[in-house]
Amino acid sequence: MDRKSTPPSAPPAAASAVPESAAPAGVPASGRTVAVVGLGTMGTGIAEVLAHAGHEVIGIDVSDAAARQAVAALESSTARAVRRERITEEERRDALARFRTFPDLQAAADAELVIEVVPEDYDLKHLVITALDAIVSPETIIATGTNALSVTRLAAESAHPERVLGLHFFNPAPAMKLVEVVSSVLTAPRAVEAVTALARELGKEPVAVGDRPGFVADGLLFGYLNQAAAMYEAKYATREDIDAAMKLGCGLPMGPLALLDLIGVDTARTVLEAMYAASQDRLQAPAPILKQLTEAGLTGRKTGRGFYTYETAGSDAVVPDAETPAADDAGAAGIRTVRAVGVAGSGTMASGIAEVFAKAGYDVVIAARGLEKAETAKARIAKSLARSVEKGRLTGEARDAALARVTPAGTLDAFADVDLAVEAVAEDLAVKQELFATLDKVCKPGAVLATTTSSLPVVACARATSRPQDVIGMHFFNPAPAMKLVEVVRTVLTADDVHATVRAVCAKIRKHPVDCADRAGFIVNALLFPYLNNAVKMVQEHYATLDDIDAAMKLGGGYPMGPFELLDVVGLDVSLAIEKVLFREFRDPSLAPAPLLEHLVAAGCLGRKTGRGFREYARR
Repeated sequence: MDRKSTPPSAPPAAASAVPESAAPAGVPASGRTVAVVGLGTMGTGIAEVLAHAGHEVIGIDVSDAAARQAVAALESSTARAVRRERITEEERRDALARFRTFPDLQAAADAELVIEVVPEDYDLKHLVITALDAIVSPETIIATGTNALSVTRLAAESAHPERVLGLHFFNPAPAMKLVEVVSSVLTAPRAVEAVTALARELGKEPVAVGDRPGFVADGLLFGYLNQAAAMYEAKYATREDIDAAMKLGCGLPMGPLALLDLIGVDTARTVLEAMYAASQDRLQAPAPILKQLTEAGLTGRKTGRGFYTYETAGSDAVVPDAETPAADDAGAAGIRTVRAVGVAGSGTMASGIAEVFAKAGYDVVIAARGLEKAETAKARIAKSLARSVEKGRLTGEARDAALARVTPAGTLDAFADVDLAVEAVAEDLAVKQELFATLDKVCKPGAVLATTTSSLPVVACARATSRPQDVIGMHFFNPAPAMKLVEVVRTVLTADDVHATVRAVCAKIRKHPVDCADRAGFIVNALLFPYLNNAVKMVQEHYATLDDIDAAMKLGGGYPMGPFELLDVVGLDVSLAIEKVLFREFRDPSLAPAPLLEHLVAAGCLGRKTGRGFREYARR
């Protein structure tokens, strides 16, 4: 692109969508010409996808270095594909021959589709699109790769607004399946149909969305990333613990702070600024740390330092720095001896936790309201251990030994000799406080008392005892035998040796502990549930469908489940309860539960467990 060229002035834009007769003719079939303007990482990736699909690709960039790097990247990726036997050497030569680079927009004159992916700057994108008006045919579709700027505004200032739309690929473009097709009120339906067909031809999953900053995937993702940055900035948890919590607790491929470094802290700030300007949602107002890092030039991997420090600029290898935590030195605070563990409760979580401790060699007492319920919990443990044997994860001898360590009891009096008592009863503060008052009377002096609450204040449980210094949170994730994360929740009253003891116990039971203070949601739920709530708001506002939102987050964000799949699994009533706790704690209007979620819960549509939530399920 020639940035020195003067774009022609554009005529006034139409006030409404153009008639069908004025629509662009369509998008190229395989073998036709597509121009890609801007050969950075994204532009190069898109060019590679198009060349592999058989299109003639015109790469345009004012930087000779960028053009050379794009060619080199295509040569490298195609050579790798040959080595992996995904394409032949002849197919590689053909793909390379279809990709040509130029320094000026005039090279796009014969293109039937132009995709601009220049830096996320409105004036620059406006310059490209208006300049193209004087170069390409009126039938040529112009797609902007923006993920934060107004597609409508860019289109309105074009001479042919009906042929301008958004085509948002995800990085790395060759690997990521999602493409968001963004139409404005000015976009001709035929243009949308044409680029949607192209996306499918390229092996992508197109999702149709309206024009608002962030669209679907980034609209949900960047709010979550922003909250993680704010959590780190407030020193609520370390960067390592925040990232580990979201990877291990939610199954995400990357932690939020590592992802911000990959995206670019400056890029994230730009996207959030645009989102906040449109929504005035405080959760989307960029955290101050993003501005500080950006202005210091610490924008992530590309500069060698952001939230983490990297080996070199552009490297993905993290190196230790001043914030890197030292290895656990639990002995400095002293560790209490833990040989016997009591688990209070008889549900799925209680039996799962008891199984974890028994497999790790601890003697376990599982106490419930009545011996029969406790024996039922032990039977559940036996079934789980048997499944592990069937799958080859456990030997028969190890199963028998673990089961022999579990003793069912019908009263908490059986906890008299335990060194660690773990409460896993109903998520009701009054119930938990009554139980802790009983543990205070029953358990020996020096025993550690832990609650598995996911949303209630740990200190309220501690104050129900005469030894609040011995009380701590151990938030396991369901299913406890499989999930590696434990949030270790320390109150202002928790003793240092209790904290050190629980971290040591986590290591012995092969769990990854993350430290956090005693506030609603801890790490995982405080970041997860506002994201889920915002997804519900998107559907409530008719911005996108359930299926499109779920697809966008799985294909564009790498999430193992879409937000609505996850809500139905967790239970809409459970989700609503957690969102209410977060709202009460932080008093932020943006955290108020979406009315649609409240209506579904009131109607008894609680998810998979009732056969209907956001979707309907076959009854078992």
